[in-house]
Amino acid sequence: MIIAIDGPAGSGKTTTARKVALSLGFIHINTGAMYRGITLKIMREKVDLDDAPAIVKILNNTRLEFLEPNLDRLYMDGEDISEEITSSKVTENVSQISCIALVRLKLVDYQRKMAQNKNVVLEGRDIGTVVFPNADYKFYLRADIKIRAERRKKEIEASGEYISLEEVIVFLRNRDQQDSSRLHSPLMRAEDAIELDTTELSIDEQVNYIINIVN
Repeated sequence: MIIAIDGPAGSGKTTTARKVALSLGFIHINTGAMYRGITLKIMREKVDLDDAPAIVKILNNTRLEFLEPNLDRLYMDGEDISEEITSSKVTENVSQISCIALVRLKLVDYQRKMAQNKNVVLEGRDIGTVVFPNADYKFYLRADIKIRAERRKKEIEASGEYISLEEVIVFLRNRDQQDSSRLHSPLMRAEDAIELDTTELSIDEQVNYIINIVN
């Protein structure tokens, strides 16, 4: 079974997807983390974003794995990068790198192979529209931008960085615009997705809503 959960940054999709997967005994695949991992590697190797051969080389020589304890730790080439990919530097650059067609094509193929013949919950921005348009269940999460900013601020500060709420709001507005207007796999709600406003919902309420529908 494939459960697709899409939505903008800060809508609650990652935590919700993880808990839904845990409750159902499914595998959770955080596609956003995969894009962050590739972004981190491109930044580390100082690759020019117009250098297609160099980007292809990185994509073909990078191993991404979600490992224990709950398959929620992302390892890149054997290194746990789960914390580093939440840094503000990666956050600032991930949307630009996610727009690159070569990156999206490679990771979409990667995600489909990871989910093949498995019960999975995938979350991202194009799961229900591009990666798995025939998913068994599709959900689209949204929330008020101030609430989303507060959530993202907590995530950033948990990694030891400080950022003002106003800065996060500006960033999210720019990210929404970039993600929604990009040529390849833009952020959008699939026509058959169930929309859920998480502004006033707790994570447990979001999880229970989805599980009740699936059950």
